[in-house]
Amino acid sequence: MTRAGPAVHTARLGEVVLRRVGGHAFEGCVEQLATAIRLGVYPFGSSLPSERELALRLGVSRATLREAIAALREAGMVRTRRGRGGGTVVSFEPSAPAYDVNDGLAERREQLLDCLVFRRVVEPGGCWTAAGRDLTAAQRLLLTTALHEVDRAVEARDPVAHRQADSRLHLALASVTESPRTIAAVTEIQGCLHDMLQAIPVLQVNIEHSNAQHRSIVGAVLDGDRARARRSMEQHCDDTAALLRGLFG
Repeated sequence: MTRAGPAVHTARLGEVVLRRVGGHAFEGCVEQLATAIRLGVYPFGSSLPSERELALRLGVSRATLREAIAALREAGMVRTRRGRGGGTVVSFEPSAPAYDVNDGLAERREQLLDCLVFRRVVEPGGCWTAAGRDLTAAQRLLLTTALHEVDRAVEARDPVAHRQADSRLHLALASVTESPRTIAAVTEIQGCLHDMLQAIPVLQVNIEHSNAQHRSIVGAVLDGDRARARRSMEQHCDDTAALLRGLFG
């Protein structure tokens, strides 16, 4: 399977996941950047884009962006390298699942469970749309690379790497729809799923089953088979929801 370099993969996802903030610029910047880091769009050790590029993409002043990055630095999510070749580097290391549903999530239970309903509406439709597009070589490479990274995490039995690779795959699928609202919705959904999956045990059988579904979804999108792409994602959403409702709800 052809692969893109990790930096190229990260750059492409970052370009589509980060969007112009609305309302409170500082808080919006912190939310978007922190979510992108947690989901592995910018993984541990990678560099964020330049201040100029981020400010332009988020639609904020560089002063506001610097304040947001300072907040992330204070939270331990990034560090700043000075001098030539410097920049902002991700220092957030994802942790193994906490297996504690009550660890700050109990008050969000209804919101999180409603996210499963929202996901069932959004992601199958996104895959139907993606499968109907004339994908570019870069988009096809993005999908195959994201799938390869999930495969590699499954083979390594690395639940921490798998959680982020899984999120990146779903974001990659959303990105090839080229619909900003769909991408924003899937980013929100993946943030909720990340929190829920961190609160339940890692089940290797489920991970392997889920990854077989991932291969079916990506294969259908690459083949341009809209019906199979929608059906495969519907089954994937239903199985994940059943697991989470059973163990989380």
